[in-house]
Amino acid sequence: MALCGRFDRRVFLQGGLAVAVGANLLVPGAAAGAAVQGLGPYGSIAGRSPDLNGLVLPEGFSSRVVAVSGDPVGPSGYEWPLFPGGAGTFVDGTGGWFYACNSAVYDYLTPWKPMGGASAVHFGSSGEVLDAYRILEGSHSNRDGGSTPWGTWLSCEQDFDGDGIVWECDPSGLEPAVARVAMGHRRHGAAAVSPVDGITYLTEAERDGLLYRFTPDEFGDLSAGRLEAMILAADGTVSWGLVPDPSGGEVPTREQVPEAFVTAVGGGISCQGDWIWFTTSLDNRVHAVDLVNGRYEMAWDGVGNRQPLVGIAALTVAPLSGDLYVAEDRGDMELVLISPEGEVAPFARFIDPTHRLSEVTGPCFDPMGDRLYFSSLRGPGNRLTRDIISEVDWGDAPEGLMVGVTYEVTGPFRKALPGMDAPVAQASAQTSATAPSPVVSVATAQPGPTPTTGSRVVSGVQATTAVLPPPVPEPSSTLAGTGQGNYPDGSTWLGPGLALVAGAAAVGGVLALRRRRDTSGALDENPGEDGS
Repeated sequence: MALCGRFDRRVFLQGGLAVAVGANLLVPGAAAGAAVQGLGPYGSIAGRSPDLNGLVLPEGFSSRVVAVSGDPVGPSGYEWPLFPGGAGTFVDGTGGWFYACNSAVYDYLTPWKPMGGASAVHFGSSGEVLDAYRILEGSHSNRDGGSTPWGTWLSCEQDFDGDGIVWECDPSGLEPAVARVAMGHRRHGAAAVSPVDGITYLTEAERDGLLYRFTPDEFGDLSAGRLEAMILAADGTVSWGLVPDPSGGEVPTREQVPEAFVTAVGGGISCQGDWIWFTTSLDNRVHAVDLVNGRYEMAWDGVGNRQPLVGIAALTVAPLSGDLYVAEDRGDMELVLISPEGEVAPFARFIDPTHRLSEVTGPCFDPMGDRLYFSSLRGPGNRLTRDIISEVDWGDAPEGLMVGVTYEVTGPFRKALPGMDAPVAQASAQTSATAPSPVVSVATAQPGPTPTTGSRVVSGVQATTAVLPPPVPEPSSTLAGTGQGNYPDGSTWLGPGLALVAGAAAVGGVLALRRRRDTSGALDENPGEDGS
């Protein structure tokens, strides 16, 4: 989930203590250096047996299946859509919460017939399913998104042709979704909104994508504002350059700020207090930006498939402990934890080979931080894809049953760390508005080759990495108020987040057409002969 690249390392280290970022609190015992592989706060999952749902979890944790795509959700009768993606939770004002989740049905799978969107599950105070329903339709390619402090869900279109928009959705289902075209047209990644000033930070799922910020003219109103892209100076100072034409009608937004910092396939993003954390999938990195001091740092450098975090995609922050949970979109199919103490360790692993071609998506906590949700994007279900959406025909089993499954994990999630004040129980709708930021020991900037993720004008800056121990063995309310790459067995899956070239070929010339929308966000039903 999205809640709301260098920092000066001295910000984190004072007399052998690591500063709790965004909270100005000291946490003793943190490692002085880059986050490194370790056991994590819950111990190793190596050698543990999977539970009945095929998940390997730390001792004391258990899982349940919340929804299977194509099947009714609890007693609601509502069938869970295909390919569950980004997600977030919101208090309902009565002790329960809403869980909003995207449906990553891409435009090339159902050309000119948007079949993605977003749905919600309403949970009672004890976690029971009360209802489930659609909160966004008429959209497509809804891979990731983000929560707002005023209690709405931002569903981002990862449009194959780079013309996606952001939709603001009411997780209660009472108000219709609204297209927020002022935030720009492009292949959106995820979004995170600062609870401090209402600025939205957005990633871009392009090889040469950028990190953007959208400053609304009024707090809580995303209908108008200023779009900018992040610029990184050689000394690690962050600034922002104006994107003159957010529509990208003539020039793509990523080409309008030539000096902007390139983020190689931007993924998940989270805003905690005065800090943001985001991922880049192409180079397996986790980045951090100190919004107050205008500084950048790399929290994890996974270039070269550095274990144990490979195939970085979405991320979320535990609202109480500040632990970062980073999802993998390939490889081991793990949810990996980066702790404030600077350790990186697998927290959950899908062991069932039927998840081999899937991706871990939408990690997020319930508003009180007691339950962790995430999905297997193409996890095995009970119905064929074509029986859910006829245009998405992946054949018979087992590939045809790759529809998606959503899970909930409960257990002894740790609360505020020693030396941290426990956050006040949240009365707002956003899951992390009052939560402390995570503490991650980070790498320092040293001269070296220009990284894959970097500025178009800044060179000679590279994060150093620590020597790692031996790797873990590979596994066999309302709007008004409220994968890519190769697998260990040698096979290749062209994940939809980056291309799915085979899928593109199947729809032929349709993908050469550029979608155009009017100001309401509706599709232009009469494109010109050239697709414009």
